[in-house]
Amino acid sequence: MAKIKPSKGAPYARILGVGGYRPTRVVPNEVILEKIDSSDEWIRSRSGIETRHWAGPEETVAAMSIEAAGKAIADAGIDAAQIGAVVVSTVSHFSQTPAVATEIADKLGTDKAAAFDISAGCAGFGYGLTLAKGMVVEGSAEYVLVIGVERLSDLTDLEDRATAFLFGDGAGAVVVGPSQEPAIGPTVWGSEGDKAETIKQTVPWDRFRLGDVSELPLDSEGNIKFPAITQEGQAVFRWAVFEMAKVAQQALDAAGISPDDLDVFIPHQANVRIIDSMVKTLKLPEHVTVARDIRTTGNTSAASIPLAMERLLATGEAKSGDTALVIGFGAGLVYAATVVTLP
Repeated sequence: MAKIKPSKGAPYARILGVGGYRPTRVVPNEVILEKIDSSDEWIRSRSGIETRHWAGPEETVAAMSIEAAGKAIADAGIDAAQIGAVVVSTVSHFSQTPAVATEIADKLGTDKAAAFDISAGCAGFGYGLTLAKGMVVEGSAEYVLVIGVERLSDLTDLEDRATAFLFGDGAGAVVVGPSQEPAIGPTVWGSEGDKAETIKQTVPWDRFRLGDVSELPLDSEGNIKFPAITQEGQAVFRWAVFEMAKVAQQALDAAGISPDDLDVFIPHQANVRIIDSMVKTLKLPEHVTVARDIRTTGNTSAASIPLAMERLLATGEAKSGDTALVIGFGAGLVYAATVVTLP
């Protein structure tokens, strides 16, 4: 029986560079209030959101990804041709096939890099990071580009008081490459499909093909609504606060560190109240910098963690070499948490 030659990868993997892109249009809460019965004070108190970015016609999923990726590649100090794989997490690229990752890989100038999309909602960046780590250590790619990108303004029902104010657009990217020491810890990840109804798309795409208007939601003017993201806010809040704090602690335990060893906490930017509750439950020390990028970026799903990471490093609130706990959670319901060394 022939023996298969073992793979030769790096001993470990690390994040080498990070980049972000936020659309040029800044949307304050006052714009959201044109369609829902609420107030700026209510939105801020419930979510922490003051403004968000919405993409224009030219700021496509691919275009935003290329901008963020270019910054991450430059930050990593490598050439695009060295990228061996491109992993894109998104739920808002509306072409079923081909994967938008293939377009991104080509336009960046990679040398025929492997390229694929994943759909893991707000945990998508964590899923992609875990896959990238495996590729680098296994040896199938020396450098992997991981992108979280969303145009959630396309999937927002502006008449839905529960979600109209939540979502924003943007792209965040990291380059994962070889390391001589551990810099991406074990991932604690999973899914709870029995709770899938708590965050979902309002109408499946095939309902439009059937053409039965009576089965489709209508807006206040009687027009057919485009599918949007809907959620059961209280159920999601309870799950995130109580269950995700446990997952975050498991990630710390898996990495062999305690909250006192952390420098930075970068949770998915879903809601400031969720973030603050997790900080309290985890008993994070005051010296730990906590990302609250949601205030001016909104909930950008798969893009939220890399965008928050990029901003913390750009503002100096976090620095290269800091130890950070990252956790994403959302539709599925899915989750992923790990400890990383910041680039």
